[in-house]
Amino acid sequence: MNLPEAFIEQLRGLLPDEWEALADAITSSEPSVAVRVNTARGADVPDGARRVPWCGQGYYLDNRPPFTFDTDWHAGRYYVQDASSMFIAHVIGSLIHEPVRYLDLCAAPGGKTTAAIQALPEGSMTVANEIVPPRARVLADNVIRWGHPRCVVTSNAPAQVGKLTHFFDVIAADVPCSGEGMMRKDDEAVAQWSPALVDQCAQRQREILTDVWPALRPGGLLIYSTCTYNRQENEQMADFIMRELGATPLEVPVEPSWNIHPAIGSDCHGYRFMPHRVDGEGLFMAVFRKDGDAPRQDIRIKEKNTKKADEIGKNWLNSPNDYVIGQQGDLSIAVPMDIRSEVAALRASLNVLHAGVELATVMGRKTVPHPALAMSLARSADAFPVCEVDYPAALRYLRGESITVDGPRGYILVAHAGAVLGFANNLGNRANNLYPKSQRILSTHLPDEKPQIL
Repeated sequence: MNLPEAFIEQLRGLLPDEWEALADAITSSEPSVAVRVNTARGADVPDGARRVPWCGQGYYLDNRPPFTFDTDWHAGRYYVQDASSMFIAHVIGSLIHEPVRYLDLCAAPGGKTTAAIQALPEGSMTVANEIVPPRARVLADNVIRWGHPRCVVTSNAPAQVGKLTHFFDVIAADVPCSGEGMMRKDDEAVAQWSPALVDQCAQRQREILTDVWPALRPGGLLIYSTCTYNRQENEQMADFIMRELGATPLEVPVEPSWNIHPAIGSDCHGYRFMPHRVDGEGLFMAVFRKDGDAPRQDIRIKEKNTKKADEIGKNWLNSPNDYVIGQQGDLSIAVPMDIRSEVAALRASLNVLHAGVELATVMGRKTVPHPALAMSLARSADAFPVCEVDYPAALRYLRGESITVDGPRGYILVAHAGAVLGFANNLGNRANNLYPKSQRILSTHLPDEKPQIL
């Protein structure tokens, strides 16, 4: 791999004593592979696995297995995420100690969102937003797979989100950037790089931050991050946040052994992850407190276009009295009672793709359990029969094929090795597949053995 000469010159100015080591790491070293386990599902990795230093649920793998064919991944038992990006969990754990309304503004595909859900204090509400519709759908799939009922997925421009004045306690903005930190693992990041791209990204970042800033309450936290190295998109953007938006930088406790490089040429507390120093890709992160102090805006409105839905599916939940059941179109949806008004406010202002727990699709007198319910941590363990299948049958199910199960007729949950994969309608001689089309395995090659990760 040949790096652009202008990029090399940029590295020389950025790290006079280390630029050669960084350039060599980008061009010659292999990217690490890491996963973050979903402890809410009781998941863990084998004893002796090497942990990511700044994330208690993160583990390095010795190689990159074919995750597509691992039923545990489809069951939401872990998320494949670069180790550097897992630093968000440490930031949240260090600075946030009470329930908050948390916005992940540029959230697709969902790595930092699911990390935040895992790290936030119990009782928090997470809103994950992505402006690009196809990427927003992937985000929703990953959030649903993770299974947390106190999450909302939206697809809106930052300016639209910014109209929710003082609504959020914390906003995480992993902004679109020039992608220099991805050069080691993505040749396209090298091919598309140019100084003009850096300028373009910096301008867009300023617009995004300015647009969404009104949605953060005074005294709230902004977590800013990029996957790039240059100062224009990192420290200079931090200076913009302090100077133009009115924010104070916050320090995050880190261990010297983590080899995180501090901010370069700025008074902000910036944290630089670079592959010649850490086992992970390029990342910059900084945290700020919005000047002032005010409670978040409580918007109390009655949700529109929602009817009671006769509490369809209520008894499928672990704690049914903790939820309010409503209907959006043909969907019966459960929302945690204590965030009902917040979800209604989001529905009134934003394009909501997912909220709470989709329980069922209601078609006249026919009620079909929704695929999201199968993945939800709020689902009662006794709501549906669970039918274990072997690995070949599990793969056929994940491809969208009909399978045969040993179980009662009607709606059942298909599981492999104790991990639920989704719903099927068992007719006796076959079980019709209800696995979502957007999540199905498309590969015609199917391995004989399951990849062993957990």
